Order: sequence, then C-alpha cells, then structure tokens
Amino acid sequence: MTYAVLHRLRLCHSPPLTTSTTTTPRRYSPTAVRCRCSGDNEMPLVKAIRVHDLGGPEVMRWEQVEVGEPKDGEIRVKNTAIGVNFIDIYFRQGVYSAPRPFVPGMEAVGVVTAVGPGLTGRKVGDVVAYAGKPMGSYAQEHIIPACVAVPLPPSIDHNTAAAVMLKGMTAHVLLRRVFQVQTGHSVLVHAAAGGVGSLLCQWANALGATVIGTVSNEEKAAQAAQDGCHHVIIYTKEDVVTRVKEITAGKGVNVVYDSVGKDTYKGSVECLESHGMLVSFGQSSGTPDPIPLSDLAAKSLFLTRPSLMHYTATRDELLQSAGEVFANVASGVLRIRVNHTYPLSQAARAHADLQARKTSGSIVLIPDD
Repeated sequence: MTYAVLHRLRLCHSPPLTTSTTTTPRRYSPTAVRCRCSGDNEMPLVKAIRVHDLGGPEVMRWEQVEVGEPKDGEIRVKNTAIGVNFIDIYFRQGVYSAPRPFVPGMEAVGVVTAVGPGLTGRKVGDVVAYAGKPMGSYAQEHIIPACVAVPLPPSIDHNTAAAVMLKGMTAHVLLRRVFQVQTGHSVLVHAAAGGVGSLLCQWANALGATVIGTVSNEEKAAQAAQDGCHHVIIYTKEDVVTRVKEITAGKGVNVVYDSVGKDTYKGSVECLESHGMLVSFGQSSGTPDPIPLSDLAAKSLFLTRPSLMHYTATRDELLQSAGEVFANVASGVLRIRVNHTYPLSQAARAHADLQARKTSGSIVLIPDD
C-alpha cells in the first residue's frame, strides 16, 4: 500500500496515549467470552503478560486482565501476531521506566473488534498494524488510540508485519532522517544479523552504500552477507577497529549504527571518519559510560541518540514511515526473516533467548487461543 493510500485514511483524533488493565481472580476460559459484571457494566477478559516487579524474564506473568471498551478516538484490537523488541527488555529491566504493573510490548498486528464512539475511518474487522506507544501489545486484545494504527496491505502477512513494523520504521528513521545514507557512503552496522541490523544492511545496500557489519559467529556472518553486507566482521575473532580501517584504507566510515552500547561505544568512535556520525539507538550490552566531549572533538564527530517516537510523532510522519517500509517489503528490497515464533504465554522464554543471543532475525509471539 502506498503512502498516498495510507494518507487518505488519516484519522483526525489524537487521544491521550494511555491504557490500563486490572487483574481479576476469575478463571479464564479460552473457548468462551468471560466478563466480570459490576452493576450494568461488563468488562471483557483476556490473557496478557504482565510485569509487577523489575528483573529477568522470570518476572513476566501470564495473567487474566480486563480489556475494557474503547473510548473516544480509540479502537480495540485482537492481536494475531506480536513483535518482540529489545525495548521490551529495557522496560522489563527498568532501564526505561513504566508504572507497574504493566503489559510489555510495542508492536503488533490484529483485527479491530470494537471502535470508540464517534470515530470515523475505522470499523470492526479492519486489519491494522501498530508500533510504539502506548505500550501493552503482549496481550490477546489491546486498546490503542486509532491514530497510531495503520492499515495493513493484504499482500503482507501478519507475522511479517508484526516483525517489521517497529524495526522497519526504526531502520527508515535511522537511514533516511537521522543520517541520510547515499550512494558512496560507508556504514558500519553492529549486530548486523539482528532484527533491526538485518534491515539496516539490506536498506543501506539498496541505497548504494558500502555496508560493513559485525556479528558474533559464522552462521550470523552468512546471514549478514545475504542481507547485503559487503564486509562482515566476526568480532569474537577479529578486531573491529583494525578491520574497518583496513576495509576503508584508513579513512573510517561515514556513520556507525550502534545498538549494542557499552561494549562497542569506544570502538564505534574510532571507526568513524572525520565529521562522521555515531547513531546510538540501543544498549543491549548496557548503558555506555559518561561520554566526554573530547571524544568527539578529535575528529569533529557527531553523536545522536534518536527515538523512533520523536520521528513518528505526527500522523503524517507515521504514515510516511510505515508506507515506505511496506513498499520496500512489497518490492523485495526488505526481506523479513521471522526465524523464531513463540506462544504469547511463553514470552519469558523468548526474552531469555533474545538476551542470550540465541536468536537471529525477528521474533514473533502468537497469542494463545
């Protein structure tokens, strides 16, 4: 679906980005709709992953919650596929804060099951994709502002869309807005076989850049090469800075895309050419130590820590970003690897595998019946 088509479906409502759920002790039945009645009000019940205490994957609980009814400007979505991202881990660990208890998850695809009063442009049965705030997609059903949902082109299956929505828009923002990659540029992508890394490599290659990627083993190196890396560095066997200098004849790269953080920051700075930019968009190894300005002064470097939410804050920005991602998936520029699927109830195992670097490509949670 083109951006123009998405643009025509623009919604006018911009409701507060909030949602809430509460625990109920009633037994959940997967074969029937259960409600907790209070006077004349009936609240639909669903299952969701909730976090009451910060910590490791074990703090994620499979619980029954009330989903409620959509209010003005909101829709209720029955999720069919849910994307897993490192930002979900950051919230679970407390790197990013959220009121507890909370339902993690920033990305999903599903079918609209209810529409708030007075809302136009959405109807029950619509298939939509959404990413970003409000958090809470690790649930069978989820209420979201209608303005954050985009129509899913029928040519893209639900698992693919759930895997690419957040990561794809992240790649779009990093490559086309934070630093505009062009033919002749050289780029270094850390974690090149990961969900975002894979998309960065493919897209940067299509834009005409020389792509250098870092990975941890031979299997991931093969994937990175398939995804458009001209040079793959296995950082467990080779020194990244030395190899980058060899590849670039001592010059360095124009931009480094770093989602690793603490373990890679120093090397990323050393790999940049004069006037180069370090784009730090994740911290899977931990938060980097405080950065002295003198680190940048030696080569007049630029450093940025972008957030996707700031670049898709308006409806037009969201539709443009999602439209370009879907168009590149449809054209074959972006090949999406959904290498791992887990039942939603086993989200803790998915998190553990992701943190242990046992995964490559994208992870999708499938809501349990």
